[in-house]
Amino acid sequence: MNAMHRVWAAVLMAVPTMVQGAGVELYELATPDVGLASAGYAARAQDASTLFKNPAGMSRLQGAQFQGGLQLTYGNARFSPNQDTSPSLGSEDGGNAIGAIPALSGFYVHPLGERVRVGFGTFSYFGLAQKYDSDWVGRYFIQEGALVGVSLMPSLSVQVNEWLSVGAGLNAMAGYFKTQVAVNNLEPALGDGQLEVQDTAWGFGANVGLLVEPRQGTRFGLTYLSAVDLDFSDRPSFQNLGPGLGAVLGNPRTLDVGMTVPQGVMFGVFQEVSEKWAVMLDVGWQNWNRFGKVDVGVQSSASSDLTVDANYQDTWHVAVGAQYRLSEKWRFSGGFAYDSSAVSDENRSVTTPMGEAYRFGVGAEWQLNQAINLGASYEFLWAGDMAVDQGSEPSLRGRVAGSYENSWFSFMAIHMTWKF
Repeated sequence: MNAMHRVWAAVLMAVPTMVQGAGVELYELATPDVGLASAGYAARAQDASTLFKNPAGMSRLQGAQFQGGLQLTYGNARFSPNQDTSPSLGSEDGGNAIGAIPALSGFYVHPLGERVRVGFGTFSYFGLAQKYDSDWVGRYFIQEGALVGVSLMPSLSVQVNEWLSVGAGLNAMAGYFKTQVAVNNLEPALGDGQLEVQDTAWGFGANVGLLVEPRQGTRFGLTYLSAVDLDFSDRPSFQNLGPGLGAVLGNPRTLDVGMTVPQGVMFGVFQEVSEKWAVMLDVGWQNWNRFGKVDVGVQSSASSDLTVDANYQDTWHVAVGAQYRLSEKWRFSGGFAYDSSAVSDENRSVTTPMGEAYRFGVGAEWQLNQAINLGASYEFLWAGDMAVDQGSEPSLRGRVAGSYENSWFSFMAIHMTWKF
């Protein structure tokens, strides 16, 4: 690898790592599941949003049904550098990297005869954004980034017999990717340069499910969500480069950034224990190991392909919850969930501030009339402290060491279900 390629490697390696840090797969879709911390995800099948969580559950719905939701997410992710951080990077913590993020979702299910249902949903279960202060210690790894996937999902379910239903859906995902990274000019008088990459892409996957109801009030659900490949490509733009880097990077090549939204499996149980109480359990797996490999290619006959392996690991999920019907008009819910970390402590970075997640949810639903149900829910996600030690000396990016302390997210959602 010649000198020019070594400079490209130093600059471009900052791009793919941001991708993984900005991407999070979410269970929160502005539906009643927020108040259950996702418990009952695969087996509850009580509203139109089941077309995503388990499409086979559409067979349980009577008549046509629409559900729409609005959600606001707010997070706290503040990095505290320690004495091992390179002195040349300063001491700024970057502020809160996660602010307020709104989201919408919509689901519609329509019957075709007694045993067949079709549905369509639009929602986002993948994505997040980060934005740090411009002079923070990790600016050569990430300053600002966004990765969002919005899914359009037509679905079909068939009730095979009195106790078995099957379903499937097409996951058409529109992806948006943007990253801004500071570039170390090695000339203090010039300040930092800037690198930006931005693109949109489409990816496609499948969603299939089974729902077994051996008796009324007892349901077992199994659902599989396939991986979705998003292939982003853009010509990087640079600003304020010094003469040295400007000579090398003045004619940037197209950069290919490919990633895989993880596949996953979820098994769930729903059990009515009385006229007022129902309990539920979910166990799931997500294939983050594959998402951790991002290919970066510089398209020219003289360039070398780069592959970054962020050492992601598969995750496990468990959730328990309950519903309590106070009256014909009021139903309350609560739940708890745990997800293992997609990165180990040794591989965590400022671009991948991910760890174990503990979710606590509460919610309420009000049956306004026979056609309309209104609901509100809240979930608190605790990620705790996440240690980071990234980079090295000497290098263009330096060494960033410290911890994200007391990290958390809040999800606030309202929804309306309309049966007609």
